[in-house]
Amino acid sequence: VQLQASGGGLVQAGGSLRLSCASSGRTFSGGAMGWFRQAPGKEREAVVAIRWSGLSTYYLDSVKGRFTASRDSAKNTVYLQMNSLKPEDTAVYYCAAGDGNLIRSSLPVDRYYDYWGQGTLVTVSS
Repeated sequence: VQLQASGGGLVQAGGSLRLSCASSGRTFSGGAMGWFRQAPGKEREAVVAIRWSGLSTYYLDSVKGRFTASRDSAKNTVYLQMNSLKPEDTAVYYCAAGDGNLIRSSLPVDRYYDYWGQGTLVTVSS
């Protein structure tokens, strides 16, 4: 299983980016997927996580209303649409997929995810 994240780049504050995560060897139809980020000097944190069964979702409070995750099953790809970006959103963003049927409280916990993409850097300038 390989996850390939892309779409990062440099954007001004208030701008938008859409990250993509393409999967090979595994579909996004089961289990859970998450977008995580790690800023310099900080711990990795979950930004958005979704359990497809029952469509349970987790959004980091600071991104609610600005970030949206979606899925294109035909392309086996998930997306993270990021709007109204802020300098504090600057980080390396990772996509991850897990095979378990995670309860909502486990969705933002990175150790429950089995597969990780390589990360894509998002830089938001002020």
